[in-house]
Amino acid sequence: MIILVAALLVGGLAWVWWRTAGNGARARAVDITPRSPGRPTGGRTIPAGALPDGRIVVSGLTKHYQGVKAVDSLSFVVEPGRVTGFLGPNGAGKTTTLRMLLNLVQPTAGTATIGGVRYADLDQPVRRVGAVLEASGAHKGRTGRHHLRVICQAAGIPLARADEVLELVGLTAAGDRTFGGYSLGMRQRLGVAAALVGDPQVLILDEPANGLDPEGIRWMRDLLQTLAAHGRTILVSSHQLPEMELLADDLIIISGGRLAAHGTAASVVHSMADGGRTLVRTPEVAKLAAALGNNAIVTPAADGDVYVIGVDAAAIGDAARRAGVAIHQLTTQRPDLEAVFLELTAGKAAIR
Repeated sequence: MIILVAALLVGGLAWVWWRTAGNGARARAVDITPRSPGRPTGGRTIPAGALPDGRIVVSGLTKHYQGVKAVDSLSFVVEPGRVTGFLGPNGAGKTTTLRMLLNLVQPTAGTATIGGVRYADLDQPVRRVGAVLEASGAHKGRTGRHHLRVICQAAGIPLARADEVLELVGLTAAGDRTFGGYSLGMRQRLGVAAALVGDPQVLILDEPANGLDPEGIRWMRDLLQTLAAHGRTILVSSHQLPEMELLADDLIIISGGRLAAHGTAASVVHSMADGGRTLVRTPEVAKLAAALGNNAIVTPAADGDVYVIGVDAAAIGDAARRAGVAIHQLTTQRPDLEAVFLELTAGKAAIR
């Protein structure tokens, strides 16, 4: 009888604890917020001497699928300590390129190396390169924490690392939920956590902000920029051009499997032939065009205004003053990434 009472008492206490803990976990799960990336992956900074180990070099990379050139003689370099945006329309060959870089697809020709070595030949690749090509790469019946611990165990990394990266990506409260119950944004966060398990020097992400809300997108930007500031190489493929203009230090734009532009974000954005245009409102368009001469191209805009390309706003104002032309508005419009992207990839956004 005494044993039965004791068993009931212990069972009752366990039930109360389970209900309390369960309710607490469910309450905490509502608040899935990102943690500050101020100490990314333990705050390790890549030593200057090791930075070349994170340099990505793609040289003459080519992939043919039954007569279709998915990637055609593609060459570029991704430097350590910087965030590089990898852009292109649908069917441009971005994902195929990333898969060849990670030795998931065999190239028809050319090479892709990380620190001078193919990914397949890297020693302990999980500790060198973290990659996310799909957000739904976990078993639906596993919890987020279990998924990360499996990766830790396979790579010989302490299981405590799973909790560290869960906290880093703001999923601590959801760590014991099954993956099948995760939203797309939560799956993206878990994918990034998995990529960071080995505290890698190189991070390769395909559409990492897909499914994230504005706060999550800003968190992702802060995280990646902080990781780059610690010497890591960050290569990010994305269709979100306004975000890439904020995020990336360098840009690689491909179109039809070939390189369309490569350089710093500022140099790519300002690479358009006209370097920008000036919106002019004047009642004397013909007289202004004559005053500007052959150096300027004058084209119609809305409401009777005109765009002037080839000379800057100061030169337009000076010419108008000398010719006695009245100017009611003079606005310089600089190209943005979207305009440059559309110009470089015009007519090539197709599935090939």
